[in-house]
Parts: sequence; structure tokens; C-alpha cells
Amino acid sequence: MKATAKAHPIQGLVKYHGMRDEELRLPYHDSISVCTAPSHSKTTAEFVPAADEDTFVLDGEPVEGRGAERIRAVVDHVRDLAGFDHAVRFESQNDFPTNIGFGSSSSGFAAAAMALVEAAGLDMTRPEISTVARRGSSSAARAVTGAFSHLRAGMNDADCRSERIETDLEDDLRVVAGMVPSYKETEAAHEEAADSHMFESRMAHMHGQIADMRDALRDGDFHRTFELAEHDSLSLAATTMTGPAGWVYWQPRTIEIFNAVRELRNEEEIPVYFSVDTGASVYVNTTDEYVDRVEQAVADCGVDTRVWGVGGPARVLDADEALF
Repeated sequence: MKATAKAHPIQGLVKYHGMRDEELRLPYHDSISVCTAPSHSKTTAEFVPAADEDTFVLDGEPVEGRGAERIRAVVDHVRDLAGFDHAVRFESQNDFPTNIGFGSSSSGFAAAAMALVEAAGLDMTRPEISTVARRGSSSAARAVTGAFSHLRAGMNDADCRSERIETDLEDDLRVVAGMVPSYKETEAAHEEAADSHMFESRMAHMHGQIADMRDALRDGDFHRTFELAEHDSLSLAATTMTGPAGWVYWQPRTIEIFNAVRELRNEEEIPVYFSVDTGASVYVNTTDEYVDRVEQAVADCGVDTRVWGVGGPARVLDADEALF
């Protein structure tokens, strides 16, 4: 009753913001993302009938408080599906910086769901497993199905699940990660999303945005896909900034990267676009041909960089790769 799984974090392209149901983590609207690799989370989960209580460890440290509650929501759901109440031993590790805007909760909960379902002996498809991961993080649903994926909004697990979108963009996309360390509080921003006067405006164009993004991906249109992602980043920021708490995540180097990207695009005609989730760090999307030039321009902004490609779906690993 032990298994290990690996998942890649997501970059939001059309990002969800706010939840209509916080317990099931049902978002207000659809969302689309792309997984980034080789960045990943690895999780080992074991159901231990003889143990008295669950134990959760993340990057070598015990998980307590709200973090433990979110993990337990996923664990409890798997226990319900399996029909037993065994305690679980759970350990997870990330190989990339966390809590700076690069989707660690997405890969973390996707790997957790995959490992827990396998350890419990459940026979489930990835779209079905995405509904398990969603209980920890809505973004994790898309990390389960991997690559370019679409999480549909809904009021239950039959509707609110992720599916992969096939596109020719998978092979050529390169993502330069511009790391701008700055603590973020994503969950708090989601809680007050609907209180922003910009929220209804965002909702009004969301169906069209999703349709346009799916069309661009289906056509393999790099420019249209990442132009939409860049505009969606600005729309998301407008909503978070105008909520009650007035969340402002961007830092001076965030803006510097934005300007560098636009200069490359306008003056050197390089296919490159920025994208930001909830945080100060920046995804810079380009193609394999131009990635070295783009990485140098981002690094010149005084930030650490990594170069990622497109990551596949969450998967179960061999037993010899377990964390314990």
C-alpha cells in the first residue's frame, strides 16, 4: 500500500481566480495551463493500518496548520473512495523554488493524488484523478493530465475535471523562468476574488477567452496563444489589485522583465511573451530557436533563470525511486 509519483508544475495561460466552493475547490470559471519540465514534485505515500495518525512531510519539514489541512482533504477523499480509514505516511519534495509564483502547489497535489490513488489500489483515469488533486489545489487538476490542459468549471466531480489539449506547440515551446523571490498568499487572494469590482468584468469575457485559447492551441499558433496568456496575466493582476486587500505581487524586477520582453519583441522581432501567475516571478515564453537570446535578456534584469520545456502528465514511479 505504498506508491511514489511525480508531477510537473503548471504555468497558467487562462488563469482561474476565486472559488465558488472552497471545500471542493470548484473554480468560478474554466482555466487552461501548460506544465513546465523538468521542474517537478515527487511524492511517496503509504497507507499504514497499524499507525495511529497521519504524518505529512514537505521538503524535509513536518507540515502543520493550513498546509496539513489541504493535504488531509486529498487523503480523506482517497480513503473514502477506497473504503478504509488507514493512517498515511506522506513525504513530498520539490526540485524548484517554491512559493514565488511557479505553481508548486499544482505539482505537489498532482503527485500526491497520483501516489495516494495508486497506493490505495484504485483504478482511475487521469481525468478522474484530477478531481482528487483538485481538492488540494484547482491548478493541480491540470498538472495531473499534463502538457496543455483545460480544467472545466462545474458543481461536481463529473463536470469539474481536467482534460489534455493536443497541440503542435508542445515540442518547440521554451519557458525562461525569471525568479523574483517575494512571498505570496495565493489562497487569501482567491478568497476575496469576487469582492473586486473588476471580477464581473473578468467573468464576462472568460468564455470567449477560453474559446480563443483552445482555437489558438488547436491551430498551433504560438503568437496568438501567448499573446492571450500575456493579456490574461494583466487581467488577473487587475482583479487581485482591486480586491479588499489590494494585493500587489509585482516587484521592480518583475516590471523590468516585462519591459525587456517587449523590447525583444518590438525591436528584434523575437517571438516572446511574458506571463505571470499569482506572484512576482515571470514566465517568459519563446521558441527553441530564440531561447538563448531570451534567457540572456532576462538574466540581465538581475534575476536567476531556468529554462523549461513542456512537461507531461503526472505518473507513478518505480519502487526504487521512493522517498522512504
